[in-house]
Parts: sequence; C-alpha cells; structure tokens
Amino acid sequence: MKVFKTTEIRNVALIGGAKSGKTTMAESMLFEGKSINRKGTVEDHNTVSDYKQIEIERQHSVHSSLLNTIFNDIKINIIDTPGFSDFVGETIAAIDAADTALFLVNGQSGVEATTETAWRQTAANNTPVFFSINQLDHHGANFDETIRSLKDYFGEKVTIVQYPVNAGEGFNTVIDLILMKQLTFKDGGGAPEVTDIPDSEKDKAEELHLTLVENAAEGDEALMEKYFEHDTLTMDEMREGVRLGMVSRSIFPVMCSSAKHGIGIHRILEFITLSCPSPDLMPVKKTKKGKEFSCNANDPTALFVFKTSIEPHLGEVSFFKVLGGTVKEAQDLINTRNDNKERISQLFILNGKNREKVDTVYAGDIAVTIKLKDVRTSDSLMDPKAAAGGFEPLHLPEPLYTIAVKPENSSDDEKLGAVLNEMHKTDPTLIIEFSRELKQLLLKSQGEFHVNTVKWYLNNIHKIDINLFPPKIPYRETITKSARADYRHKKQSGGSGQFGEVHLMIQPYFEGYKDPTDFPVRGTDVHDLPWGGKLVFNNCIVGGSIDQRFLPAILKGVMERMNEGPLTGSYARDIVVYIYDGKMHPVDSNEISFKLAGRHAFSTAFKNAGPKIMEPICDLVVSIPEDNMGAVMTDLQGRRAIIMGMDSEGKNQVIKAKVPLAEMSKYVTSLSSITSGRGTFKLTYDNYQQVPGDVQDKLLKEYEESLEDED
Repeated sequence: MKVFKTTEIRNVALIGGAKSGKTTMAESMLFEGKSINRKGTVEDHNTVSDYKQIEIERQHSVHSSLLNTIFNDIKINIIDTPGFSDFVGETIAAIDAADTALFLVNGQSGVEATTETAWRQTAANNTPVFFSINQLDHHGANFDETIRSLKDYFGEKVTIVQYPVNAGEGFNTVIDLILMKQLTFKDGGGAPEVTDIPDSEKDKAEELHLTLVENAAEGDEALMEKYFEHDTLTMDEMREGVRLGMVSRSIFPVMCSSAKHGIGIHRILEFITLSCPSPDLMPVKKTKKGKEFSCNANDPTALFVFKTSIEPHLGEVSFFKVLGGTVKEAQDLINTRNDNKERISQLFILNGKNREKVDTVYAGDIAVTIKLKDVRTSDSLMDPKAAAGGFEPLHLPEPLYTIAVKPENSSDDEKLGAVLNEMHKTDPTLIIEFSRELKQLLLKSQGEFHVNTVKWYLNNIHKIDINLFPPKIPYRETITKSARADYRHKKQSGGSGQFGEVHLMIQPYFEGYKDPTDFPVRGTDVHDLPWGGKLVFNNCIVGGSIDQRFLPAILKGVMERMNEGPLTGSYARDIVVYIYDGKMHPVDSNEISFKLAGRHAFSTAFKNAGPKIMEPICDLVVSIPEDNMGAVMTDLQGRRAIIMGMDSEGKNQVIKAKVPLAEMSKYVTSLSSITSGRGTFKLTYDNYQQVPGDVQDKLLKEYEESLEDED
C-alpha cells in the first residue's frame, strides 16, 4: 500500500445512535472509494466493519472498527463506533484518535440520547464535527424537523450545507450550498449528476447560502474582511472558512444521505477531503511535561495507543495514532509509562479484519502493531532520545453499574479471573475487582447491556458459565450504648487443656468520649481501622488477674470479631473496649484460649450495647431533561433519597440528593428507561449513617437465614 504523508490523510470517527446507519455508511464509503467492490449489509452479515461473531449475531456494533478508503488521492481513516451508550469507551477512544467526527442523525427520529452523549465528548476534546442527516429515503424522514432538533440541542452554529429536494421514498436529489448546484444521485452510489438549481428552489437556496457564507466567514478575520468587501466568498474561500470554523467549533455543517442506497456518499467523501482538517492543521497535542506535537513528520517519533484488541491468529493488537515523526518497522521506542523499550516488529493498515502490511507510517496516520511486550490502552511510545513524558490518558467514565459474578463451576475461578482481566485490557471501562470485604468478584461496567455482552463472550467464546448476583452492600456495625460481658473458654481433653476467662466492657467511640470511673485505665492502644472508624483497646487489669502477655491475644480475638461483625458479618467500627478482669490457669492458659474468650465476650457485649447497622450514603447528581423531573423525583423518593437541591444546566435540570448505596442497584437502567437514555448521573461516597429500624430488621433476618443455609 502507498505510504501517505500527513497532508494526504483525514481521520474521521462515525458517531451516532444504534439505528442511525453508521456501519452502512462505512460500507458505502469503502465502496465509493473502491476499497471494496461489493457492498455488504448488516442483515446479510457481511459488512467489513461488523466482523466479530457477536456483532454478526446481534446485528449491531459492539467494538469500534478501523477502516480506510482512498478518495481524491487522500487516505481517509474511518473509525466506526458502537451506537449504544454502554460502549462509550470505544467512542471516546475514536474521538481522541480522529480529527473530525461525522455524526449520523436518523432523519426519522432526530437527535437521540447517544448523539447527546457523544456530543459532550467532542466538546471536551474540541473535535471538529459535521452532521449527515441519514435515511432520508424513509417515508417518515423529516429534514426540517431534524434541523430544528439539531439547533435546539447544539445551537445556531449548526449550518445547512445541503438540503433534500425530495426527502422520503425515492430520495435522490439535494441542493448543495457550497457548489450552489443541484445534485442528483444514482441508486447504489457514484458521482452525482450536477445541474443548475431549479427556479422553485432558488430563493430558499440563496437564503441558506448566505447563512453558510456568513458562518464560514466567521472562522477567520481575513475571510470576514473579504466577505464585507465583496458580500460573498469564492468556493475555495468558503471551504477554507468551513475548515477553520470546524477546527474552532464555530460551525457544524449539515449534509444529507441515504447510506443504504449510496446517495450523498460521493459528496460526503469530497467534503471530507476538501473541507475537513488534515492532522497537521489540528491544535497541538501536549505531553504531561509540556512538549508540543503537531503531527509533523520532522518531529521525534511519538505515538499514542488509543485501543487494544485481541484478534485470532494475531494476539494482542495495539491501535495507535502517530502524533509526531514517522514509525518504521524494527524501530525501538520507549513506553513513557514504565520506561520499557518496545520494538515495533510489524506495521499494518486495517480494514476491519483485513490487514495490509506497511513499513512506514507518517505523523497523523492511524495503524496497528502486534507483539509488544507491555503496552496498554492510553500508553505513549516515543523516540528514546526525545521522550518528554507521555500524552494525557483517555478520560474514561466511572463505572455506573456493578454486579457480582461467580462461575457455576468453582474449577473455573482462576480461568474466569484471567479472562476478565484480558477483557479489561480491550475495554478499560470494564473494571474487575475482588472485594475482600464482600468476598465477591465484582464486575463494574457502564450498564446491563455491557454486562450482557461480557456474559456472551464468557459463555460463547471462553465456555465459562457464570451466575450474576447483586453485589453485597459494605455495611458497618457499631453500638449506641455501653455493655459488659464475660466469657470463660475451657477445654479439657487429656494432657494440657485450654482455659481463659475475660471480663470486658464496651462503649461507643466518638470525639470527646469519657472513660468510666469504676476501674483504672492502665494502657491504651488506638487503632485506625482500614475500613474507617476506630477501635480503642484499654488495659484495665489490676492485681494480675490476666497476665500482660495474653492481652495481644484478647485484642486479636476482638479484632477478628470486628472484621466480621456479630449482626450481619460486616465490619464493625467506632468502639472502645475495656478489659478489666478475668482468670488464668497456671498450666492450661494460653494465647488461643484468651483469643477465643475475648472474641466471645466482645460478641456478647456487642449484642447488648444497642447495636446498629450503618450504611454507605452517597452524593447523587442527576442531569435530566425538564420533562422527566416528576418521574425521576418519584423514583428517587422510592429509593429513600433526600433531595438536597435543584439547579439548571443548559437544557437540563440537575437534581442533587443524598441516597443510600443499597437503593442504587440498577439505577442506570431505571434512569435510562425514565428519560429514554437522556439522563446521566454521578454517584460518590459521602459517609455512613444508621439504617432505619425496618431495614435493620430485614438485614438481620436475611443474615440469619444465610447462616442457616450455610449450615
């Protein structure tokens, strides 16, 4: 394959909802650029982009795909992204690697939730954007209503570049406001027939053309002066203005298409090559140490790994964009994360699962390599002589949905952990964590659909059957009043026996608490507990009733019970313990005896000290469309939430609340259902508070039943 230089490259991410036609658009672009000689369809399971088994089976994208085609001697790298919000990590990575985002908007349904989510990501990344209103061949397509929807959500910078003459069944004609011509396309693609704008469309075209010229001129002061001087711009000046405006996000052009029939695709590719920025015309990328890279082939080599995939017969594949210099086979680079040397053994250009070997990749291009030693998504590889800190990692969202996972066959435990960790490599938004406290393997994801995809891979590819459970809640146990207890551990079975007796008192810990006055405190150990709170352990022994050497064993017994609280098996916290009396045996007393005596005495006292279960309370911030306020508020009240305030943010309303973590299971699914996917939320831990009495009774009953089941 020809090696393309930076100015001959365009990088485009296809963004949009699940039914907006991205994969079909990618297929049509490849066909139009003659990268393929026959178009596949999602229904026939033969598209270049959706080639993995799960995508063929489900008929939608699950992973982003790297494709490319050549048009006007320009190489266009295309990243086709999934349309479901659960796979947002793929979209974020694609936007980071691309220099332009092409948003496909379904001409029947307008702006969808996924479009809004991806838009926020392009705004955070300052990515140039243009729209194509797709599926205009459908009888329900409404171009004008879709434009109103776009402007309502994204502002007046949304600018019509084309509009359809005959939207609906039989759609094939548009008015192009840059060319100021009527374009008629053939079913199946190809260059359009170019004719003059008919009289019936001239007034509308002139009005929209003027708006386009004004918005294009705003992209550059020199162009604005030319516009004021001549009342218009030449076609080349307009294209330059559109490009500059896209880079500064002061214009968002809108085009028309029917990807299924190949209508409008030729002109979209032409627009990409003539009006979208090449990588060297994009703002510079800075490393963490402040060094700037502007996709210049003369700079030291620097690349950023934006995606990792595991492919049959290849193994681990690293997708990267070259941000400086050139990358060649057999080149040695430094991984800035760990300072390890990595050799680039082979370089490939991808078209879905099809790969083509190359020996050089220029700045601005996107390619893949294999067989790297220790490279992850978000790693930066740089020239050893000019390594200047890595680039900022991808800013991926926090998990929104947590589930506990366990293999049906316990012999698969180790295999399950290894497979899930491999999945995390390819999808960093998937977090795997074993909670020692909850004794559960937790799978943290972006939603139920995300988890179901993981389950499909485990069942079908790795042949591991799993069970999914709601995760346990990390409750805490504490006490509300003081209590005393004693316990004698005595065991005799030939030879030396076991004997230890402990008398203790416990009381709640809080700042400024007072020690009792009926026995002296002779020594105090304060323990900051790893799970929060304190244990204060006091030696109040007088007269040598318990030898000093047994106190650490008593403390160990108490700490064991703190590790697994008497009420629900959760961690206990904020307790003051006083060991004030006991008995020893000159032969049979030992450390194990006093550990058990201390453990049991503590457990008995705990149950008599007004024990309370405490639950984690979280700060919840929910952003929703105003129309959904009532339904969301009602749902939150059913989750024991306390509303702390409300505010507005753009078109959305923001609700701030305190809510128990126990009530937030599957909230991402509920919120998506209530708001049709438009609601977003952020949940952060705040503190622990006592659970209501009825909830405590329920938890105690459930714990007792679980112990009976174990027996």
